[in-house]
Amino acid sequence: MNLDQLASFVEVAATGHFTRAATNLHLAQPSLSRQISTLEKELGAELFHRAHGHISLTAAGETLLPTARRMLADAEAVRRDMDELAGLRKGRIRLGATPTLCVSLVAEAISRFHAEHPGIELELMEKGSREVIEALGAGELDLALITRTLGPAAQMPRLRLQGVLGEDLVVIAAAGGELLTSDTVTLAEVADLPQVLFHHGYDLREATSAAFDSAGLAPNILVEGAEMDAVLRFVERGLGVAVVPAMVLVDRPQLASAELVEPRLTRTVSLATRADVRPTMAAAAMRSTILDTARALTAEDTGLAAHVRLVG
Repeated sequence: MNLDQLASFVEVAATGHFTRAATNLHLAQPSLSRQISTLEKELGAELFHRAHGHISLTAAGETLLPTARRMLADAEAVRRDMDELAGLRKGRIRLGATPTLCVSLVAEAISRFHAEHPGIELELMEKGSREVIEALGAGELDLALITRTLGPAAQMPRLRLQGVLGEDLVVIAAAGGELLTSDTVTLAEVADLPQVLFHHGYDLREATSAAFDSAGLAPNILVEGAEMDAVLRFVERGLGVAVVPAMVLVDRPQLASAELVEPRLTRTVSLATRADVRPTMAAAAMRSTILDTARALTAEDTGLAAHVRLVG
């Protein structure tokens, strides 16, 4: 049994698909299949049910999965400890963040960090808050940036949360268009405008849907199911409006915005780390860079000071 076999097993279990797992691991599918077959022979048990193209874990696979994940996390910890000996000249950081943060705070922070520490490899997981928190708890990430909108934080054992920013949600439209005619807009007025909506399960979509439901409003949906990049492109082309975090506006002159009022919707951006794991020098440096970037984004000259504020 070796780490490559375990990594292949965990990836197939995560994706439920041999081809997709091979792509994610940058392997040829026959190579991945051989690794799984060899592992099964060494263990004397089948790990996957293979029926009509559907892959699922056997009882043996279910038993092995948490152990395999732990062994891979331990191996990564050893590698990180060795990287520590080289200071910040080499190493790797695994950062998780939500899509809305990846196009704003994270993009700015990574740019700053890479300029200061070009030898550090950065691995980014772009998922919803729940998924990056699960990955952090499983030892698959070093730190994560998550959002909490319209409600208390969930209980997260073993994790430490640090508030970074408080941020208003704003309404965006194409610059020079006729959809937004005022600096402020109410939720009821937004409901009457053609809207570009994110997919269900997206943190931001759930927050805005809850606000519409609470107000007894039915939004005028033009298109739904998009990711952040697509939403911004549709809005820039004048198809409709969208409710987004204020930080998205940085360096986007093609967008106009209006403050959302009655009600005002806000969210908190938090930095999550494992309370039971000592951070590496590289992870600590990234944390400092994220906080410095947050302070820079709240400066008056960014134009965000009215909508973004430091917390914590």
